Amino acid sequence: MNVEELVRESLREQADDGVRPPAGFADRVLTARRRRRTRTIVGIAVATTAVLAAAVAVPALDSQDEDVRPASDAQTRDVIAHPDQSPPRDLIAAGNTALAAFYTTKAKDQPNGDRLITRTYGLLDQKTGKYEKAPAKWAWIDVAPGMRTAAVLEGELPARRIGVLDLITGKVERWIPVKHPVAGVSWSPDGSKLVATAYSKNPDRRFDMPGDGPEDQPQGHGSRTGFYVVDAASGDTGTFRELTQKKNEFGFFDGNPREDLSWSHDGKLLYVQLAMGADGENRAWYTLKGGKAVAPAAEKYAGWPEAGLSPDGKLLATDGNSKGSAIRDPRTGKEITKVPGQQLLAWADNKRIIAWGCDPAKCGGKGEFRNQLLLVTVGSKKAVPLSDFRKASATYPGRWSPLFAAR
Repeated sequence: MNVEELVRESLREQADDGVRPPAGFADRVLTARRRRRTRTIVGIAVATTAVLAAAVAVPALDSQDEDVRPASDAQTRDVIAHPDQSPPRDLIAAGNTALAAFYTTKAKDQPNGDRLITRTYGLLDQKTGKYEKAPAKWAWIDVAPGMRTAAVLEGELPARRIGVLDLITGKVERWIPVKHPVAGVSWSPDGSKLVATAYSKNPDRRFDMPGDGPEDQPQGHGSRTGFYVVDAASGDTGTFRELTQKKNEFGFFDGNPREDLSWSHDGKLLYVQLAMGADGENRAWYTLKGGKAVAPAAEKYAGWPEAGLSPDGKLLATDGNSKGSAIRDPRTGKEITKVPGQQLLAWADNKRIIAWGCDPAKCGGKGEFRNQLLLVTVGSKKAVPLSDFRKASATYPGRWSPLFAAR
């Protein structure tokens, strides 16, 4: 039985049982075969409810590498918490979601008067189940569903190629060159594609402009040129789509220097989070070919919170404060209930959400921003700590920000 037949058979068995394959399922089917491979990248099929949807690039282990069961598979507990760790050292997960990585940022003054903002990443090592400091050369990291693969960009941004990093071997298994340099990449919800946002300048660099005085701070400039939708299995970047950032009537860029493309809940559309949209809208929507689009009905009321729609699409996580965050009906925008937590980050399943939450004894006071990762449940005031309160460390200076992925 060849690779494609093996995957199809496994997916067919799942469909016959009435079970939807989880993110990265095909990746796991091939794990047992990796020990017999020397060096291959395999295009496999990912299914959605009995329909083959898309191909995912699955890097195989070198023959000399140890055959390792990924830590995210070996640790199967529903909730894996480390409330004594911040930044975290060991795997944190809840339900179907895990903390795949985290990062801190640092602004460094440059000799020419510019200011450069860089990220330091803590990335899950699938061999050990621990977060290891990523090489400084990785200026951008995004982890694919299933947590076997990450997309990486080398600094200083923008980069001329996209790396596909195997999180078990720690090696870049493929480089995808791009004609228009990119400064951000994001995996589609099913892991079959990447959207790569192109810029002519580093969106994380603040520029010292001619004529600025000593009291003037370096400023960011919108330089987005467009985007690619990359096929993960083949590395095909397709057609480059132009999409520049808008300027106001005075000729100045009006928005954030970094305005990357992100995916809709179903992976059929793209959007840009806006600093200030027309008529109160904070997202601009596009087709995968770059045409303007209308917001999906279920995401019309989506705001800044990262969690967005629940996996089943029935609940919408929205804005919050120290007193709690709203859960809304995605079709009407009407508030259904509130859950503890200042900022809703990622759904663990259809009823539980990973959130930032402040110290209950200090919420609303001076300790409002002393927060930790919490697991909260819709319809309950209970909150389970997943990490210690957020703080810096010698290895990761600055407050850390989480990156989640389906496990």
